[in-house]
Amino acid sequence: MKTILDHLSQYAFYHQDRRNVATHFVGIPMIVVGITILLSRPHFTLLDIVFTPALIIALASCVFYLRLDKAVGAAMTVLFALSIGVAENAASQSTTFWLVSGIGLFVVGWIFQFIGHFFEGKKPAFLDDVTGLIIGPLFVFVELLFLLGLKQDWKKSIEQFCEAQNEVMKNK
Repeated sequence: MKTILDHLSQYAFYHQDRRNVATHFVGIPMIVVGITILLSRPHFTLLDIVFTPALIIALASCVFYLRLDKAVGAAMTVLFALSIGVAENAASQSTTFWLVSGIGLFVVGWIFQFIGHFFEGKKPAFLDDVTGLIIGPLFVFVELLFLLGLKQDWKKSIEQFCEAQNEVMKNK
């Protein structure tokens, strides 16, 4: 299994332009909440517990993050719990509100993503590796940690990986 630094380094290679990273700080949370809203309305009950596709995907994502790193995974679990709370509230509203908020956040979030990748001059990471879809939210959280001065050893390792990859690409 890849380490958290393996995943983050590969993802970061597609996100070296600061403007691209900045658009991801807006776009990725919008996409996550939009998807969570849309997947919070269909539900089923099992053993008196209400499940939604959003909850199942969030739980699976959190298990993945926790396996990569306990502390970061715990923080991501809290963020996903907040997303589920917002989404369940939106899903309990009228069908129009549910759809407009979910689809609206999803579409506008992707617009931010593609603007960022225009600045970057590279395609989104998930086009080469579908795991980029689950790494995106983790990347944004870890970038926030970097901005707060935390995990600087990770930042240095990721930057070294990107420099090496840029050199490989330049020599092709």
